Amino acid sequence: MAYNRLFEIDEWKVKTTVLDKEERRLQESLTSIGNGYMGMRGNFEEAYSGDHHRGSYIGGVWYPDKTRVGWWKNGYPEYFGKVINTMNFIQIDILIDGVKVDLYTDNVSDFELELDMQRGILKRSYIVEKEGKKVQVAVERFVSLDQKELCAIKIEVTSLSDDIRVEMVPALDGNVTNEDSNYEEKFWLPVSYGQNQLVIETKPNDFGIEQFTVGAVMSNHAVNLEKTTESSTEMHISQTYAGQLAAGEKAVMEKRIVITTSRDYDKEDVADKAQEISKMVDQLPFEELRMRHESLWIERWKKADIVIGGDAAAQQGIRFNLFQLFSTYYGEDERLNIGPKGFTGEKYGGATYWDTEAYAVPLYLALADPEVTENLLQYRHNQLPQAEHNARQQGLKGALYPMVTFTGVECHNEWEITFEEIHRNGAMAYAIYNYTNYTGDQTYLKDKGLDVLVGISRFWADRVHYNRFKDQYMMHGVTGPNEYENNINNNWYTNKIAAWTLQYTLESLELAAEKKESLHVSAEEMEKWSEIIQKMYYPYDEERDVFVQHDTFLDKDLRPVSELDPKELPLNQNWSWDKILRSPFIKQADVLQGMYFFRDQFTKKEIARNFDFYEPMTVHESSLSPSIHAILAADLGKMDKAVELYERTARLDLDNYNNDTEDGLHITSMTGSWLTIVEGFAGMQTVNGQLSFRPLLPENWTNYAFHINYRGRLLNISVTNEKVAITLIEGEALEVSVYNETILLETVYTCEVQTAQPVSINS
Repeated sequence: MAYNRLFEIDEWKVKTTVLDKEERRLQESLTSIGNGYMGMRGNFEEAYSGDHHRGSYIGGVWYPDKTRVGWWKNGYPEYFGKVINTMNFIQIDILIDGVKVDLYTDNVSDFELELDMQRGILKRSYIVEKEGKKVQVAVERFVSLDQKELCAIKIEVTSLSDDIRVEMVPALDGNVTNEDSNYEEKFWLPVSYGQNQLVIETKPNDFGIEQFTVGAVMSNHAVNLEKTTESSTEMHISQTYAGQLAAGEKAVMEKRIVITTSRDYDKEDVADKAQEISKMVDQLPFEELRMRHESLWIERWKKADIVIGGDAAAQQGIRFNLFQLFSTYYGEDERLNIGPKGFTGEKYGGATYWDTEAYAVPLYLALADPEVTENLLQYRHNQLPQAEHNARQQGLKGALYPMVTFTGVECHNEWEITFEEIHRNGAMAYAIYNYTNYTGDQTYLKDKGLDVLVGISRFWADRVHYNRFKDQYMMHGVTGPNEYENNINNNWYTNKIAAWTLQYTLESLELAAEKKESLHVSAEEMEKWSEIIQKMYYPYDEERDVFVQHDTFLDKDLRPVSELDPKELPLNQNWSWDKILRSPFIKQADVLQGMYFFRDQFTKKEIARNFDFYEPMTVHESSLSPSIHAILAADLGKMDKAVELYERTARLDLDNYNNDTEDGLHITSMTGSWLTIVEGFAGMQTVNGQLSFRPLLPENWTNYAFHINYRGRLLNISVTNEKVAITLIEGEALEVSVYNETILLETVYTCEVQTAQPVSINS
């Protein structure tokens, strides 16, 4: 395939020697950095007057905007929650002989841009020519893992040819807007300002949502420059440093910015706390701050890294995705969840989708402490009252978890998504099952998980309707994971996940009988749930012997994606919505999503028939789609297809597959590359309490290896052309199944790699 030429293929870096002004937004997205607390796109500190997207974001800071629709429907949420761009705190203008450096208009050469993923450092360098004088500029930036409130920047300016006057102007600028919200609307108001500090707050709203206060303190350290002037207004402060350089001399500016918010401190204390932290980090040299930050990234990689041999592009893809995931969320703050764009853009507005429960939970279970995943579950448990509110808004019982939220209250304004894509409720239940199944620990399930399960089950029981002519339960007016079909009846996946949730809730109640009483679950209610499970309707086609996405899917003009003109893809950027909805083309898996979740309930032949029917019609224009297909393809021994779809999920953003990465990265879908390797190529599953592997090696790879946490153990799995080695690094001996052979893993187990068998044999 043709890889994106914006950046070179490097196993640990995203780097280029091209300042691509046509694709500046894409470069900014792909060089985003963060530390879970805050982050920003790969914007320049210096001026850039061309088209770009400036964005810096703080976890949990958002704004509730009025839901804007042409005509109102009962049940609509009161507001549309959105991530908002915070102040521009990285700004440092550079002037040469009084003329500002502008990377869009100036003559720039020897440009280099590098994101070091191993150490979490963003670097740039270039030569700029001003009035015939050549000046070299080198910049590095990081947001600290060691001190979450700290962003540190270092700029070096070297005269290459002549005597020059250099000025550097570090600033804090609160005059920012959002790109994805109401046409450049501003959301910030001034609170206070000083020589090195700016405090702003979100403007008032009509919905009782708290206003957020953000304080920033900048501390500047210069070499061969002297402070000459200061400028302070209520939304912008700056300091000017100037000096004369002879040819070969260098000026250095270190800017340290500390960001605090009213999420952590009382509004009145935000400014003082920022000053306090600033004084603390000011005592350490820049190199010490950087070393502490780098060492924590390196420590993370010791456990999280997946090593791939023979395919540098595949290696770069998985590391890029893990880097951006951990830059967005590492579980330190239980109030936060994983935003679909993280700190890389504003698109999609909300902070939390069902992607977290369906895709991210397995990764964090394997790569982080169990408490991290429990925090994700606790996030939803804390919002159970709001989920009950969402259900009541629709005139239904139980709990309906939101499609998009910051607080648990639904804050998305597309009807077909918000009120019909109710399958997300099942993902909440599946995450509880996944956590319990993987860890073997039923404590959370019994103490808190059942509260959520019962609420969701009550919603499903009220949302279905009974068809007395067919003696079956159905669900009409839904949208499945495939959002290229709206307002359909009996989506197979939605019906499946609903019935499964009811069954899992009943089974779990038997483990904690006291919960029946405290949650007022009656025998009659449980009997009703059992009846729904037994009589749930699942669309099925006997001739093709496949499950049908929904009642009328087979009435469409069924044809494969291969019949489309490639110029028509992506469909969502070339077709009308009406044409998409009438077409047979699938944005992401519906039936196959359910088969992935419940692989142990279907034979290989069943999965193969459905895969062969649906995959050719799938355009994979959801970032969540390729990984599910890749995992199932690997299960079926279709390794060419599995590798093709791994490349798509691993390099979705790096290669801009869907032509939308300029808006920001697809953070939650980045889990798909990890899932494909670990659950697909390595075949990892836990069924009936036993961990199993079925490793396969892609043809163009020489080897791969990864670590997982599993029930108090740390394992390393290594696969080469000749053998599989599973090493118990920490913890007690463990029974593991490898290629269907059960072994007691005490130190290291090795065996020969087995070739994938045809699916007709693995039935």
